[in-house]
Amino acid sequence: MAGSDPASDLPLAREAFERTIRLVSSARLRDAVLAPLADDPEEQAMLAEIEGATSSRLIAEERGLAALAADELVHGVPHAKFINASFAYAKPREPNRFNPATRGAWYAALEAQTCIAEVGFHLTRALADAGDFDAVVEYGEMIASLAGVFVDLRGSPGHPSLDPDPAAGYPAGNALAARARGEGHNGIIYPSVRHPGGTCIAALWPNVVQSVVQGAMYRLTWAGEPDFTVEAL
Repeated sequence: MAGSDPASDLPLAREAFERTIRLVSSARLRDAVLAPLADDPEEQAMLAEIEGATSSRLIAEERGLAALAADELVHGVPHAKFINASFAYAKPREPNRFNPATRGAWYAALEAQTCIAEVGFHLTRALADAGDFDAVVEYGEMIASLAGVFVDLRGSPGHPSLDPDPAAGYPAGNALAARARGEGHNGIIYPSVRHPGGTCIAALWPNVVQSVVQGAMYRLTWAGEPDFTVEAL
């Protein structure tokens, strides 16, 4: 339901998305990286403490991190670590479209094809920077419901935050997201920049992400060229 808030000139909508999809690297779906080194529960606890000392998520959950307060994070809900990690592991020194370098967001889409196009674009850029288009990466779906009042850009495809060039779009998007957080809105709905016709949602607060379950797995393969193939596993 679209509308506007008398106290805001942002386009707003109250929405309830029962099923949204976020792709997570399969590496994050595995056990803790040090777990295979433990021979018994006591050793496992010690190794977990070592790993926790350098884990942004665990540090954020304990005492907050940069622009993320500890009491914003979620606990005692299914897949809480994935929700919290999406906010704790922002790109160092590099913002994304709707989050700064010091605070992440939960990016999702309504269709898996949209997620694949978005993720594939960024991985292709990273491979181009590395000068090597040979890679195989597996992703798993994290399916969640999202609800509340969102800034709604579906009717504004020309908004500056949706510029395909990150150098232009990301600063505008971060300014919009900062204002949305300041006004207490739950996130931003926007047309996918990398998948025409797709719809994306950026949840700006951990507690907006509800009822997370794991879904299908996909393998993205680059074989010496920027174009990649997708295989459902």
